[in-house]
Amino acid sequence: MKRTFLILSAVVILMASFAKADLSKEKAVVATATLSNHALQMSAGEKLINKSDCIGCHNKVNKIIGPSYVDIAKKYPATEKNINYLADKIIKGGTGVWGNMPMTAHATLKKDDAKLMVKYILSLKKK
Repeated sequence: MKRTFLILSAVVILMASFAKADLSKEKAVVATATLSNHALQMSAGEKLINKSDCIGCHNKVNKIIGPSYVDIAKKYPATEKNINYLADKIIKGGTGVWGNMPMTAHATLKKDDAKLMVKYILSLKKK
């Protein structure tokens, strides 16, 4: 996460240095603050997902190999039972719920971290 923030900050600074001379320092500060604000608003579950291998098979809105996070949120209400069930699925892996492609187990992932990831995913349900 720190690495991503540093890269984004460097890009903003680089873009500001190549901009026209009329680009004031205030505009550059606003752009940097906006990027910083998004990084601060990111939930713990979203941060864990971004650091994991989840993006290889899942996307927020589009099906890749596995279902999109939005589709998962549509299927499972955000109940404690579902949060525990899905956290266990992340840790143990499995197949058959969304098709024949198995989901890789993530045995080293802590249950509390898996639950944070699930809570973020289920928060994407559109009302």
